[in-house]
Formats: sequence, C-alpha cells, structure tokens
Amino acid sequence: MVVGKVVLSPLIAAYKLGLLSASRMRRSIVRFGFHGRLATDVRKAGLEYSRSRLGCMVRAKALERIRWHQQQGDEVVVVSASLDVYLADWCQQLGVQLICSELEQKQGVLTGRYRDGDCTGQQKARRVRQRYDLREFETIYAYGDTPEDEAMLDLATQRFYRWRELAD
Repeated sequence: MVVGKVVLSPLIAAYKLGLLSASRMRRSIVRFGFHGRLATDVRKAGLEYSRSRLGCMVRAKALERIRWHQQQGDEVVVVSASLDVYLADWCQQLGVQLICSELEQKQGVLTGRYRDGDCTGQQKARRVRQRYDLREFETIYAYGDTPEDEAMLDLATQRFYRWRELAD
C-alpha cells in the first residue's frame, strides 16, 4: 500500500485536478496493484474487505432505496466500476444482482487488466442492455452519482443523479 501510494500519487493528483479520467486512473491502479497476484489471494482479501468494511462505507440512503425496491418486488442490480472481488459477496448477501468491473486472470494469476474492460460510462449501459431486455420492464429506475453514470441513467424511465430526480 505504501509503495502504491508513492508510485501512484502523481496519477491520483492528476485525477483530482481533473487532468486524468477516473477510468484511466482505475486502470493504472489495477495494473499496479494486481498484476502477477494470485487470484485466490485477491478474492480472499476482497471477501474479507466486503464483510468487514464495505457495509460501513455504503450510504444509508442507498441501502434504504435498495430495500424499498426489494419490498416493491423490483429486480435490483448494482452497476459499478468497482471490482467484483469485493462487490460480488456484498451483493449476494444483499440479494441483488451485480454488473461491475472484473479482474482478468490467466491460469490463476491476475494480469493487471480488466476482463471485458472497465465498467464505466457507455460500458455500464452496454452491459445492462446485454443482460436485460429493457422492453420487458414497465419502469426502470437508475441512480448515479458521477458523470460516468450518464449513459446508464439515459436507459431509465425514473432517473436520479445524486439523489435528485432528473426530469425528462
């Protein structure tokens, strides 16, 4: 972690200054942090992170909305640029579906790249359309909090950006 912070700090600074996209920054972090690591070790660490810390980091309002949708009988899908190694367990425990960035591996070793790319921007919308026939749903809710969510929000009939409903 210490070495990563030092090596990646120029990229993080460039991102915070708006000179580098979040997607590019994430790709660099994935390459640096995961290249050559055993997939089983990373999955184990992701599971531990999911169970010990992730629940505390998720906004209470988000959990309330997920529960509300579940009570309505809605199919709930978390669509995220974050990684499957920790989101998969969290989503399974919550009883929701998941579409997210996944780490690529070859022969049990991580390559430092994404499998099927970073799940962000247009990729979010593409993956949702790939998995679901949206014509089958009368109402589609979508929630986003970054500009990277815009394409996904455009798929919805009820769109919320940073918890405010967007008009058509």
